[in-house]
Amino acid sequence: MSADQRHTHNPIPGEGLAGGHPRRLIYLPIVHTQADMGALQESVARATLEKVGRAGLSRKTAAIDRIWTEIEAALDALVLSFDRVRLYQDGLPVCGREAEIVTELARAGSRNHQLLLRLVAQGAVLMGTESGDLLVQEYQLARQSLTAKPPRAAGVAATRRALSEALLQRRDQFMAQRINETLKSGETGILFLGMLHSLERFLHPNVKVIYPLRRDR
Repeated sequence: MSADQRHTHNPIPGEGLAGGHPRRLIYLPIVHTQADMGALQESVARATLEKVGRAGLSRKTAAIDRIWTEIEAALDALVLSFDRVRLYQDGLPVCGREAEIVTELARAGSRNHQLLLRLVAQGAVLMGTESGDLLVQEYQLARQSLTAKPPRAAGVAATRRALSEALLQRRDQFMAQRINETLKSGETGILFLGMLHSLERFLHPNVKVIYPLRRDR
């Protein structure tokens, strides 16, 4: 079965249920806000300000807010039985403290994590999604990129890109495997995932992927 046959752009309705109870995954491409960045928040804000200025930062913040309003509206338009919904979140490690982490970031102003709490209140199950070890590596790489001077040698820049891309793929593989192992027959997963990720090719063929939003927003 090809990837095109497995993955559909149709909305959520219960198509395909006659042949059994497929596992469905609502794939929501997201943009992180500064409130999502945790310990990197100040460094990210400073780097963005230096790059685009105050006016550019304001425009970027407004654009991200519009994206989250669109995501919330897309979810509100879906008819879901939340007692059969699992939530998978970019950046949320499998650690036993998932609810605490989400609550903390929601209090810091993250619309992403505020939305997660709202869905949990409706009955959805919050799932640890990422490898803690890989997230630590991602944090260290991001910190180096934010604090280091721009590399003069093209080879150094290429090495950094290669490391980043390889780490991104390992994270995608881990998240896909986590979904494959925990999303049960007849359940619906909601995946909040940064736009640079692409984990569909690592999902099991019977996970039916649904895209309520265009990925090129």
